[in-house]
Amino acid sequence: MSSTTYHPFTPAPAPPSDLGFYRVLSPRAGIRVSPMCLGAMNLGDKWGMMMRSVSKEQSFKVLDEYYNTGGNFIDTASNYQDEESEKILGEWMELRGNRDQIVIATKYTTNYKPGDPSVKQKISYVGNNIKNMTVSVENSLKKLRTSYIDILYVHWWDWDTSIKEVMDGLHNLVVSGKVLYLGISDTPAWIAAQCNQYADDHGKTPFVVYQGQWSVLERSFERDIIPMARLNGMALAPFGVIGGGRIRTDEEEEQREKDGRKGRTRFGEDWKRTEDQKKICRALEKVAKEVGASNIRSVAIAYVMQKTPYVFPIVGCSNVENLKENLEGLKISLSPEQIQFIEDEGPKFDHGFPHSIIRDGTQSSWMVQMAGQTQRVALPSAIRPNNGN
Repeated sequence: MSSTTYHPFTPAPAPPSDLGFYRVLSPRAGIRVSPMCLGAMNLGDKWGMMMRSVSKEQSFKVLDEYYNTGGNFIDTASNYQDEESEKILGEWMELRGNRDQIVIATKYTTNYKPGDPSVKQKISYVGNNIKNMTVSVENSLKKLRTSYIDILYVHWWDWDTSIKEVMDGLHNLVVSGKVLYLGISDTPAWIAAQCNQYADDHGKTPFVVYQGQWSVLERSFERDIIPMARLNGMALAPFGVIGGGRIRTDEEEEQREKDGRKGRTRFGEDWKRTEDQKKICRALEKVAKEVGASNIRSVAIAYVMQKTPYVFPIVGCSNVENLKENLEGLKISLSPEQIQFIEDEGPKFDHGFPHSIIRDGTQSSWMVQMAGQTQRVALPSAIRPNNGN
């Protein structure tokens, strides 16, 4: 028996990094997760033709660093790296014996057997339908070497499967114990809202988190998705928060040109930034100097985390150095003025109709103010960096 002075009511020690200041996922989901989610899409070497490959050995190093510094939230999908991502995660969790300490989010919908010559008919491996849902989840459980998935996402809306079929099927997975929470990704806000309304009206399990593309370079997310998530009690798990690799300084871009590294070309050969993107990057660089940040990407991460509550950015890392650099974003506190400055340096964001008339609900309607001066309870604000309170 150990003689260490352990007391069952002793408060937990300070975490090794800000990853260990856990947050409740959303108003609908009480599970506590790290403020930054580790993206596992690049863990594996099957997609080397379109993104940087990360060997299993290197993947384990990144996973160990994330876990050892307090991280517990990891995002993957059935198809990432032609199934290798889930397999690497499953083997890592089994070897480390930490499955129940990790919150694993995975996705179904996308065909995950595109290059498998043994599968002649691939049509049953795609879409939101219950057939693919069932087969995909069973296979993910095997690859992840687990009996349950913490968060299962609909990867993207296929426009063919009904809301009823999707929500009934997902609910049955939750009832079976194979899935704990549900999420939805790459889907119009109005569909996500209707799905949750159906779930609430029929005693089914609702979506508790929305995943989609959002960064200071691409702000469409702010138009309908953020207000939808706020009204539906959903968390936000944005990907692409560092602009698909385009958030870089002028100096960094010049260096890439010299050494031939260039940038990501997954969706085309043009890896350089546009003039508008350069202006925003220069604004990020100015703010980085003001807050003492070592790089502008950490400021871009702080930007999405401090615009609205319940934001858990998904950040992929190909090595330990990348991870440490990105973690700096958890320490940065941006003032409203700094956020406004960054936004003003880019193209004017068009909220579009009807927001151009009724706004987004964050401020009292100007039409109401025409009838009389009012006071409103402020909307919940984002957690600021700090001390774990």
